[in-house]
Amino acid sequence: MAMNENLPPNVIKQLARELKNLDETPPEGIKVGVNDDDFSTIFADIDGPAGTPYENGVFRMKLNLSRDFPHSPPKGYFLTKIFHPNIASNGEICVNTLKRDWNPSLGLRHVLVVVRCLLIEPFPESALNEQAGKMLLENYEEYARHARLYTGIHALKPKPKFKTESAGTPNVDQSNPSVCIIDPKTVVSGTIPLAPSLNTMKGASGQDPPTTTLNALVEIGVGSGSNAAAQHAMANHKKGSGLAKAQADKKKIDARKKSLKRL
Repeated sequence: MAMNENLPPNVIKQLARELKNLDETPPEGIKVGVNDDDFSTIFADIDGPAGTPYENGVFRMKLNLSRDFPHSPPKGYFLTKIFHPNIASNGEICVNTLKRDWNPSLGLRHVLVVVRCLLIEPFPESALNEQAGKMLLENYEEYARHARLYTGIHALKPKPKFKTESAGTPNVDQSNPSVCIIDPKTVVSGTIPLAPSLNTMKGASGQDPPTTTLNALVEIGVGSGSNAAAQHAMANHKKGSGLAKAQADKKKIDARKKSLKRL
């Protein structure tokens, strides 16, 4: 049975019109995708707005529509990890448009634009991520640094096609909103993990990340374990760089000796 049968025919017809309109004239910084067999889940890739800590990032989110949509609002979730006061560790989005201010006349375009505006102007007073909300109110630079770090780690990677995403599950523990999974072997409890696993920072070559990234991890590491891991990686990084320089210098000296012998 097609998943679209979970939605009333009139709603499917309305959604088809909206999705066609979004495809032909997409909102600024938003790309929408959907599985043709399941209109009850709408995916969108949102570009991080310029001038915010999310700039240059691409954040995937989804809207889950219930059978009585549009009489009840969709539920919104970020699938890309993000450090934001109004987005919980399980990706749930807190915005009035999806709650008390919902109106059946509001369309998907309006909802998506509001969510992107939330990245420009968060509302720390109604925070789902209390740490991010408190940090935003008390020390914006610290908040922005955390948000940029998350953007650099999680939001700069190419996104899979929408249909591939729709068959999978978000990279969060939906059963426990207080747990955020950084990688399969590292689970950090609490509202938000401040220091990601260094394993997630390594590329396909298995090399440690750049010195600037390691410095950032050392600076905001949580607990001695996180700091020690980052410091150890930094030491290895510097040691490797020094060894490579010494080997290069030796090659130059050997080459000079050979040239002198020829003379």
